[in-house]
Amino acid sequence: MSIRAVVWDVDDTLFDYTTADREGMRSHLVAEGLMAGYDSPEQALERWREVTDRQWARFSAGEVSFQGQRRDRVRVFLGAELTDAEADDWFQRYIGHYETAWALFPDVLPVLDALAASHRHAVLSNSSIEVQDHKLRVLGVHHRFESILCAAELGVSKPEAAAFLAACEALDLPPHEVAYVGDHPEIDGQGAAEAGLLSVWIDRHGATAAVEALPGRHRIATLAELPAILGPDTRFGARSTFG
Repeated sequence: MSIRAVVWDVDDTLFDYTTADREGMRSHLVAEGLMAGYDSPEQALERWREVTDRQWARFSAGEVSFQGQRRDRVRVFLGAELTDAEADDWFQRYIGHYETAWALFPDVLPVLDALAASHRHAVLSNSSIEVQDHKLRVLGVHHRFESILCAAELGVSKPEAAAFLAACEALDLPPHEVAYVGDHPEIDGQGAAEAGLLSVWIDRHGATAAVEALPGRHRIATLAELPAILGPDTRFGARSTFG
């Protein structure tokens, strides 16, 4: 059965989130006069990343709301008891710096153009519709996707099969006719494969973690490799690049 649609992750798959977050937070910390508390900008940014990952995991587990994890990121990072309004204001000031660094990866528009006539496209993100809808509009690619689904509204997050199946349902396609492209080997790669989708892990940084080679799972270094994977008979019989 051929692949008829591609469902995309956003952050660090289409959108260079890591760079934008790093550069935005660097500018924000300078503006807030907070760099003096760290030995180097890299140390401050690493601390922000650790706090973000921990609070995001709580959101993904359903322990806190999307807005709640944002507020807790600020409180933990600053080590301060802030009201919701104070935490929101601090985070919004960061967002102003963060958005100035927004950019798509260079391989995104070429692959979307290459697949525009042959495949349908949708988004499944572990974020919120408010955040990703705005982001995709600013980046100029919102119109490329017929459906945008996010964990905050779905009530379920990747790697749960229900999240991937919701994307397939939105497209009115069975999982075996849908490919999922994401940057995380477990949350995206393993989750999509276990839900029955063709799983494509975009490994832009050459991760060395061993990944079990299974049917229907692929590992690519650039989105330029994607059209060949989605071609005729690639789901069954093509050499997997995982592992």
